[in-house]
Amino acid sequence: MLEVPAVPSDEALDARFAVPYLLTVRPVPGPDDLALLVENHSDGARGRIWRAPAAPSDLLPFPVGVGAILTADARWVVDLDDGGGSEVGGLVAFAVDGSERVELTPGRAPYVLRGLESSYDGRSVVATVVDEDGFHVLVIPAAPWGEPRVVYSNPVEAWYGQISPDGALVSVDTTAHNPGIRRPLLTVVDGRNGDVVATLDDLPAGPVRGVRFASDAGDDRLLVNTERSGFSRPAIWSVRTGERVDFDLPDLAGEVVPIDWHSPSGRILAVHVDDGIHRLVEIDEASGDACVVAEGGSVFDPDVADLHPFQWASYFAPTGAVRAVRSTWDVPLHVEEIAADGTAVTLIEPAPVPPGRPLASAMVPSADGTRVQLWWGRPARDEPLGTVLTIHGGPNLVTVDSYDPSAQAWLDAGFAVASLNYRGSVTFGRAFREGFWGVGGDREIEDVAAAIGFLREQGLAAPATTFITGASYGGHMTLLSVGRLPDLFAGGLAHVAVAEWSAAIDAMNPAVRSVWSSWVPPEMVEPFSAITYLEDVTASVWINQGDVDTRTPIVGVQRYVDELSARGGDVVLDVFEGGHEPTGLDGAAVDQRRMHELARRTLAGERWDG
Repeated sequence: MLEVPAVPSDEALDARFAVPYLLTVRPVPGPDDLALLVENHSDGARGRIWRAPAAPSDLLPFPVGVGAILTADARWVVDLDDGGGSEVGGLVAFAVDGSERVELTPGRAPYVLRGLESSYDGRSVVATVVDEDGFHVLVIPAAPWGEPRVVYSNPVEAWYGQISPDGALVSVDTTAHNPGIRRPLLTVVDGRNGDVVATLDDLPAGPVRGVRFASDAGDDRLLVNTERSGFSRPAIWSVRTGERVDFDLPDLAGEVVPIDWHSPSGRILAVHVDDGIHRLVEIDEASGDACVVAEGGSVFDPDVADLHPFQWASYFAPTGAVRAVRSTWDVPLHVEEIAADGTAVTLIEPAPVPPGRPLASAMVPSADGTRVQLWWGRPARDEPLGTVLTIHGGPNLVTVDSYDPSAQAWLDAGFAVASLNYRGSVTFGRAFREGFWGVGGDREIEDVAAAIGFLREQGLAAPATTFITGASYGGHMTLLSVGRLPDLFAGGLAHVAVAEWSAAIDAMNPAVRSVWSSWVPPEMVEPFSAITYLEDVTASVWINQGDVDTRTPIVGVQRYVDELSARGGDVVLDVFEGGHEPTGLDGAAVDQRRMHELARRTLAGERWDG
């Protein structure tokens, strides 16, 4: 039995989850300098209206989802009403004073969102929705609200409908050319009748994704993200003429991900990501030259196929000023305006959270020599109580250098922490992002083992005091790792996990069912499912599952718990009220306290199910 120091005070843990902080900035397309700020509060996500450079408004009088948007007239917040977190529902416009609620798609069957934006002229909202019949792009008249019209529909996965300033064109990232493979091409349709106007692809060399239409009415150019080299680069495509300008940027290693475009001044805003480290750069459209705008921390958090292409990102103000949305592991999200000479003025201050500790980045060779990024750090105490390895969800997400109260709470409690960008993560190139395809978890497991090997070289990650944790795909990887790498972990802390893939896929919402049924075909279900490795599990296991989660439904998890318990395994299942991505600092504090309690039981030689 290990000697366990006194438990840190409740006050210390509570302080980590006491201060509301910024989750995202959703700029409103158009000439007004307007954005919706979404913050994490004790009871969930809440919103403010921001007319820069003035101070943000008071909190809006209703909850606001992280994916919500503000209309160009600042009168309405458009959000999905999903009945408490299921991610399946209908779009609703809420008057910002709370006085009105308008259903935007009355009579339509419930759906999942895979894209939501307001047009530059404020006349339309474009929603990409997914139901049992497929993927559809709706153009919804705004100011006043009108009857939605469907301009694109296909049973095969598609995301991120975007509309040109005059409403004449709508682009969507589509995969109907290659069902089940996330290498989209761009399909552009007529914004009135849905007729196909043009398509753009770089296949088989790589996918193309839409980023932003030019802001001037009549300018049909579209900024796109292309991967002809295997790594993201910007390009500008004239939809009707087919003319295309690529920005190859051969002097920049790694990815250059376009995130915004100020077409009147001919400037592209992009993030140069090399080995996971961010630099915000500006590209001159005329010369093709790139200059660094900001370095240090993170300046965006990308996604591949969710509600928005970026969970949050830096952007251009309507004047062309650069708004750097930034964070680090110990400093919450904040907004700076960066002048042409590089000087920065903070417009939205970071939340005043307790002081924290930054994490370092290391590139670690995996079994086949592929380099994977690992963020890691030690607590203030000389000898850590143990080590906690976090695995992000997705898998097509990435852990960036941004604020994480859970990581800081583990450090406060005396644990070393690490977070792995395994194969499947974005911003490391196409081969890395697709590196988990078709191998039943082998590559990710190799990457987890490599991360533990590196941490052991640093004097950390002793098997008796090492824990693995993650949510969603990270929860799946937590359960898979304690089964396939039983000698490395004393405990697994899995949030909203999948334990048995065939059962889970059958019960998923249609937006995720389509891709996972391709990624995990019947012949891969057994090697990919954690339930296959129950007899090898020696670690204690905790699973924290949402009762209305439709991305990783509880089915299959219950069977894992029952069978592991029947074998004498140490396993605990907690079920919370909510869906896949709950917000709220109070709930996060409860989860963190629960994880600390369980980890300290291990340190004291106790079971978790006692």
